[in-house]
Amino acid sequence: MTQDKHLKRFRWLSLIVLTILLICTFRAPAIAQTPRHYTDLQFPTLPEIQIPKYERYTLDNGMIVYLMEDRQLPLIKGSAMIRTGSRLEPADKVGLADITGTVMRSGGTKKYPPAQLNELLEQRAAEVETSIGTGTASAGFNALSEDIDTVFDLFGQVIRDPAFDPQQFELAKSQNKGEIARRNDDPGDIAGRELRKLIYGDNSPYARTQEYSTLNNISREDVIRFHQKYVRPDRMILGIVGDFELKTMKALINKTFGDWKPTTPNPDIKIPTAEQKYDKGLFLVNQSQLTQSNVLMGHLGGELNSPDYPALTVLNGVLNGFGGRLFNELRSRQGLAYSVYGSWNAGYDYPGMFVAGGQTRTETTVAFVESLMKEIDRLRSTPITSKELDDAKETILNSFVFKFENPSQTLSRLMTYEYYDYPQDFIFKYQQGVKNTTVEDIQRVAKKYLNLEGVVTLVVGNGEEIKPPLSDLGKNVTTVDVTIPKPNKS
Repeated sequence: MTQDKHLKRFRWLSLIVLTILLICTFRAPAIAQTPRHYTDLQFPTLPEIQIPKYERYTLDNGMIVYLMEDRQLPLIKGSAMIRTGSRLEPADKVGLADITGTVMRSGGTKKYPPAQLNELLEQRAAEVETSIGTGTASAGFNALSEDIDTVFDLFGQVIRDPAFDPQQFELAKSQNKGEIARRNDDPGDIAGRELRKLIYGDNSPYARTQEYSTLNNISREDVIRFHQKYVRPDRMILGIVGDFELKTMKALINKTFGDWKPTTPNPDIKIPTAEQKYDKGLFLVNQSQLTQSNVLMGHLGGELNSPDYPALTVLNGVLNGFGGRLFNELRSRQGLAYSVYGSWNAGYDYPGMFVAGGQTRTETTVAFVESLMKEIDRLRSTPITSKELDDAKETILNSFVFKFENPSQTLSRLMTYEYYDYPQDFIFKYQQGVKNTTVEDIQRVAKKYLNLEGVVTLVVGNGEEIKPPLSDLGKNVTTVDVTIPKPNKS
């Protein structure tokens, strides 16, 4: 019995020792892997971005084609850019381009009515879509490699031979009228829309809005004429990326678009210019039901081809985001903002806007405007710190990898640069410009491009409850009427 007791004690002691050893063994790595402070972390340098191999050529009818193979998945994706846009539609028919872009696809083709076209695509889990924006028309498709012959043929028909089904045309107009009826539902939408009008002007193609009257002026024949005038091979850039053989895809493109000839004279397109309507001023959209204010201030911006564009994007980085000046000062320190931002924006072929603003409580509206102006002025008068510069540049440069995540993004960028006549290495020159930006550059461009004397300030809020009143900002307050004009009987 004594020996059994000793054996039992030995076993228990062995288990205890083994348990202690196991605990020590598993705790050791945990101690060794204690998380370091984020400032001590080191990351490898991001690899240089490489443009995948692609081929560019032109059909006899003037259509430009980009092809890029990508065999990772049995998919093929294509997109087209067509030189037109809503800025070319008549002022009394605002909405014409948008409806044309919608019904090109929804209205079926001369061979397949809408329901049959939809069914053919759904059977193949494929997509064909079209739209027309401010400065371009877009068409695109997605298909399995095995279905490319059928889907690409349908894609070609949608572009070349849309039927503009009368019922779908009327449906598109009705849907746009519904959007007009709802356009004052969101204070943020009101602010963005009305600021564009204050900066560009009510009648500018970069700010004007669809109204019941302009939609009523649009006929199906207008849509057909707009399509015939602007949708043509010599004004189109086609890009295709995916799982295909170059020789086979070229033959398919030639079969689908090679015999396409324009039926109307080449339009003489003049890109509308943009000028600022109000050099300054304080404007109010009075919304008595609101308990907070949407505040926007801004002025005309510039174009992407400005040599100062890289420095201006770094300036944007200093202002914005977590750790940016506006967030730190107006939201975190002063508690004035739910959201706050400021950004100098540019267009490819017309000036964008500098816009700053955010949301604040009704009673802090004036303080918010004053603080926002103060922070913008501080950028003009006082150099930023080296850390602010490095953080902003690092954020921008590290984001480049996301601009080239897949071949489709790269191909789209190449097409866009050709469309707007930019050099194909534009983004890499921009990247180098960001790297070269200095503290002195930020103050220089802030003084040059942030024009506080010409800023337009717009408040969407409860004017009667804003205390102190907006007039304390030292400006006359102009009320902006956003009442929606009633539809005509027609």
